[in-house]
Amino acid sequence: MRLIALSILVIPGILSMVGIKLIRDVMFQELLQPFPFLWMQFLAGAGLLVFGIWFIAGFIRYRDKKNRKVVIQVPEQSNEPPSNKG
Repeated sequence: MRLIALSILVIPGILSMVGIKLIRDVMFQELLQPFPFLWMQFLAGAGLLVFGIWFIAGFIRYRDKKNRKVVIQVPEQSNEPPSNKG
């Protein structure tokens, strides 16, 4: 079971690393083969990076919520009626 959870986190981590590499290659103006333009390579790298971080953060948040480590903050509501100053 832990091996499955580890692989679920490793795959988005690898995708994030590929995204960082694509963005780095754009900074040094190295165009890789499947991309015809540098801006397209940058967008693909940024998308992979954002997806990887989003997935890992969501996984950690879900795990902490399941283990009751996340504190849900509810804004306090006042009991005073709204004033009609105008």
